[in-house]
Amino acid sequence: MQLTDRTAVITGAARGLGRACALRFAREGADLVLLDLAGDLDGVDYPLGSRSQLDHTAELCEEHGSAVVTAAVDLRDPAGVQEAVGRALERFHRIDVLVNNAGIAAPSGRPVHETSERDWALMLDVNLSGAWRMIRAVAPGMVEQGSGSIINVSSTAGLVGYRYFAGYVAAKHGLIGLTKAAALDYAPHRIRVNALCPGSVRDDPLVEGRMLTEIARSLDLPADGHEEAFLRDQPMNALVEPADVAGAALWLAGDDSRRVTGTVLTVDGGFVTR
Repeated sequence: MQLTDRTAVITGAARGLGRACALRFAREGADLVLLDLAGDLDGVDYPLGSRSQLDHTAELCEEHGSAVVTAAVDLRDPAGVQEAVGRALERFHRIDVLVNNAGIAAPSGRPVHETSERDWALMLDVNLSGAWRMIRAVAPGMVEQGSGSIINVSSTAGLVGYRYFAGYVAAKHGLIGLTKAAALDYAPHRIRVNALCPGSVRDDPLVEGRMLTEIARSLDLPADGHEEAFLRDQPMNALVEPADVAGAALWLAGDDSRRVTGTVLTVDGGFVTR
């Protein structure tokens, strides 16, 4: 029970890695604030997490004994972000962990010169600026209490380039830069800021993930064989499981990593070391 008496805020919690982290944290004793857009987004051409999926994540966590607060939040809206964090503090009086997991995989699938101003702005606003807004809202309370762990879920796309994903790659690289700068800003206050870089994560039906499917669709890979296509690039001959990423997030959230800040932890089966 590594997170007993701690409160964690997780964005993008309706499904996928957000749900996997929420469930792992719940099993370790954390109380949870689960945030998600809980609806579709104009400009993203696939269904995002729904309100019913967010509620289902909450129900699964409550079965492990966690107290849970949920909220539908658009991370592009500063006032909405501040309101959600305010509700979290009103309910739990402190925030010990922030997992900036929310993100979109599209609009993608085209070269740089075919990327519109609108698509570029949307990708950076959600995948990079959304994390910055969450940190800005949560950090004052962490500074006051003199502790905290912020975990930014980047990607191997934050470390290497991917063809036809310039906006996504730029946002995820930027998230690593934000991580390193924030780690230095908050180190005197014993607030740790680290980045997680998952590789190709299998779309586990238990957490209703679909990120890999959407990346494959953007690359025009066949729907019934895209996992095999991604496997060809995996040194360990296996896709990353959502539980693998959740386990790494748990380590960064807990006391075993109390001297770890400003680091980039890859969970990619060796992909970026090739």
